[in-house]
Amino acid sequence: MTTGAAPVRQLDPADATELRRTAEKILAAAGSTTIASPQLLARVAESAAALPPAARHQLRPVDTDDGLFVLRGLHVDDAELGPTPAGWATAADSGAVHDVVLLLLATAMGNPIAWEGQQDGRFVHNIVPAPGHETRQTGASSAVLLSPHTEDAFHPGRAHLLMLSCMRNPDRIATTAAGIRRVRLDDADIELLSRPLLPILPDAAYAEARHFDGGPPPAVATLFRSEDGLTLRFDPAYTPLDDAPPAHRAAYRRLTDELARVSGAVRLEPGEVLVVDNDLVVHGRVPFSARYDGTDRWLKRASVRVPARRTRSLAEESEHGYGQAAIEAHAG
Repeated sequence: MTTGAAPVRQLDPADATELRRTAEKILAAAGSTTIASPQLLARVAESAAALPPAARHQLRPVDTDDGLFVLRGLHVDDAELGPTPAGWATAADSGAVHDVVLLLLATAMGNPIAWEGQQDGRFVHNIVPAPGHETRQTGASSAVLLSPHTEDAFHPGRAHLLMLSCMRNPDRIATTAAGIRRVRLDDADIELLSRPLLPILPDAAYAEARHFDGGPPPAVATLFRSEDGLTLRFDPAYTPLDDAPPAHRAAYRRLTDELARVSGAVRLEPGEVLVVDNDLVVHGRVPFSARYDGTDRWLKRASVRVPARRTRSLAEESEHGYGQAAIEAHAG
């Protein structure tokens, strides 16, 4: 799929303008407080709840088996934005008004979450290439394929929705996406992959989690049959497949091949937001050559939990999550 082929929701220009104005007012009222401050988050929740019905309809969670959509209509001024940061740690509040806009969108869909152990507990992450990280399996990489994966697959409290807001993408670098409800698997493979056999380990973005010694890694299922259909929990780069018996490895390989077969490319333009159902769709990114000259691809990422959603096994609730704690901003 290209951006044009992905399901699209179009914001009314007046609603897009009002979102920007609201974000500017929230930032001005916040003064020197940070984007993650309770006061700012409370203002975001109040403002999201007051959005007009037409805008809230466009900002409903993903509700089709496609498992994703592209939201269009926001405006990003490239000159106003400033250079692409050299890494998340140096980004600080770069593009802060776009952080607040994304938080407004996320809060309209559910409860934004942050992680104590990732990007200093920020609710909005800056996804940019970083020197020295070119070949790692994290969002800071560039020179390698970022393998299709479930966001934060290692954790039982991972987001239901992932939002990627494009600030800059001059080289039209594609985000890849593949939905579990588009694959063809036989019942035997589904049954086998529904058994909790292997762990999913924390990725390299979670340094503390990778050194967690509070208990053995829990075995988790790759597939789960929810009331609406199949969901998945998938991160091959951090799954020790060599520890699995041959039949399980073969089934996992067939799933991987099927996800590759149905995978599409979403080439985001500035002002577009890709919203992914994290239980239905795995996402990744094609390789590219980072320039580190202030013009590289720049996305902002938000993670959202949808209250009372039932798309996961209850067995996940007993997992330790490698000691990682999520901070949840409750919608108003």
